[in-house]
Amino acid sequence: MEKVALDNATRALLLIFQENEISEYHIYSTLDELKHYHEWKKYSGAEVKSKRLRIFLYLLIARIFGLTFAIKMMEKGEENAQDAYRFVAGKIPAVSAILEDEVQHEQLLVEMIDEEKIGYISSMVLGLNDAIVELTGALAGFTLALRDAKVIGMAGFITGIAAALSMAASEYLSKKSEAQSKDPLRASFYTGVTYLGAVLLLVLPYFLVSSYYLALSVTLSVAILIILVFSQFVSVVKDISFGKFFWEMVGISMGVAAISFFIGWLARLVFNVEI
Repeated sequence: MEKVALDNATRALLLIFQENEISEYHIYSTLDELKHYHEWKKYSGAEVKSKRLRIFLYLLIARIFGLTFAIKMMEKGEENAQDAYRFVAGKIPAVSAILEDEVQHEQLLVEMIDEEKIGYISSMVLGLNDAIVELTGALAGFTLALRDAKVIGMAGFITGIAAALSMAASEYLSKKSEAQSKDPLRASFYTGVTYLGAVLLLVLPYFLVSSYYLALSVTLSVAILIILVFSQFVSVVKDISFGKFFWEMVGISMGVAAISFFIGWLARLVFNVEI
């Protein structure tokens, strides 16, 4: 083994690298991250324990958002540590080979994964985007026109269910007419379920609070939160700009809501309907 004199700062970084590798060993399970752990251990001369909380969180993320998302999130962490890796590589030449092996290993793993939810991400985007744009707009319009939280919630729920079924049917017919490998039934399922999930979250505030203005404020906040989470998901798995995707969806959704709110006020004024 190559003998290298290490200062405290370098040894501390090696221990961090070891800790990361032993954690990733448990996350990947069948992969050989343990080999990298022992490479770091040869130089640091110490055993370290894995971060159980980190393992749990990444396994939970993988369960909810898919393995591709979890692995790419871990890759982001590796990218943030590049300066530290370069520092250690200047003291231990063998480190460069370890890092190159790890990068290739993780890229190969991502390429090998064929997750269904990633393949149908366009259908999920369609369902979520339409649900947020259409339903926030409808709820904003209903809020000023109807002025009763539960009536608004009921109207929004019925509208949302009908729209979810319509979107699922449209996605099925669209995919069936295209010459591609995606299953039309599964594509419609992802569109419909994503749409329906957004509907339930957006109308819920109207059944929990009596103030329809407060309910609308909460609904708009929930819409932005949904967009935030989904934008992060899409930006990671598709390697696109988070900020551009997020602000584009927020701008469209809130713009439609503002226009619909004005239409609701105008409709109430023109038709002179009191509820």
